[in-house]
Amino acid sequence: MIGKTRRPEIQALLDNYVGRIRHYMEAEVIELRDAGPSSLRKLKIDPAATVVLLDAGGKQYTSQQFARWLGDLRDRGTRELIFLCGDAEGFPGEIRAQAKQRISLSTLTMPHEFARVVLAEQIYRAFAILAGHPYPR
Repeated sequence: MIGKTRRPEIQALLDNYVGRIRHYMEAEVIELRDAGPSSLRKLKIDPAATVVLLDAGGKQYTSQQFARWLGDLRDRGTRELIFLCGDAEGFPGEIRAQAKQRISLSTLTMPHEFARVVLAEQIYRAFAILAGHPYPR
């Protein structure tokens, strides 16, 4: 993620959902200060990783479709899945080029800090759907 989550209430929500995700898989949030070259060097992307860019023009899913997509990746043995969530400016071209897929969380415009929470909640919801947990009902 580019930029720090500054509002404590948003950080608390993000931490809550990431903690829930960890019941199903390893999860790590990496926040880069900015999209400058020195910050981007900290972002080590394994060439075998599946990289997904959050992009307003990306593919949209329902929660059920997103869960099926994540389940398919899991079942095919995907070892590392990286979601790139930029700031208002997005990611630089060299990082965007590494993305194998682009998804859109909504046709609505939202602050990037809020998009992080929506992404984390949808990932948790997807795993709950796949596990048959009552959360998504």
